[in-house]
Amino acid sequence: MIKDQISLKAGALLVAPPMQWDPHFHRAVVLLCDHTDAGSFGLILNRSLDVVMRQVIEELPALDEEIGWGGPVQPETLHFLHRVPEHIPGGVEVRTDVYWGGDFEAVIAGVQSGVLDMDDIRFFLGYAGWSPGQLAQEVGSRGWVLAEATPDTVFDTAETAVWGQTLRSMGGAFAILANFPDHPSMN
Repeated sequence: MIKDQISLKAGALLVAPPMQWDPHFHRAVVLLCDHTDAGSFGLILNRSLDVVMRQVIEELPALDEEIGWGGPVQPETLHFLHRVPEHIPGGVEVRTDVYWGGDFEAVIAGVQSGVLDMDDIRFFLGYAGWSPGQLAQEVGSRGWVLAEATPDTVFDTAETAVWGQTLRSMGGAFAILANFPDHPSMN
């Protein structure tokens, strides 16, 4: 889908253009989970931490799933995305087949019992946040490229491939940006 047809709303992807040098967001892809007049909240899909779930949640001692770095705001908070609302009630539908949060006790019980497949849930520490109007201003000044989120992008695409694949899927000039060197001066 073309950038101009995607609105700034929950379920959109924010793709950092290659010229974004802020180390927090350099080549980041953020799933926008909430966007209202009060501000915006998203989770970076393509940054992992050197931390696994068993190090964070003692009720999950055998879980070696890596935790993603959701963003620089409140890095001590745990967030999760999933695609199994039938097993995790209370989540907010971000887009079709992608849910943010829900009953964390159901997550623990589902993981412990084997009901939840770890391919259907992703955990993050911290988040990316914007004050009222800030994100719209950043998008307006071309600080972000808007793209269509899919469950595949969120759950099945390798984090190292998310940025390039998202831009390539948009075609045209965006596909060309996907090949932009990380350090153009060294080209």
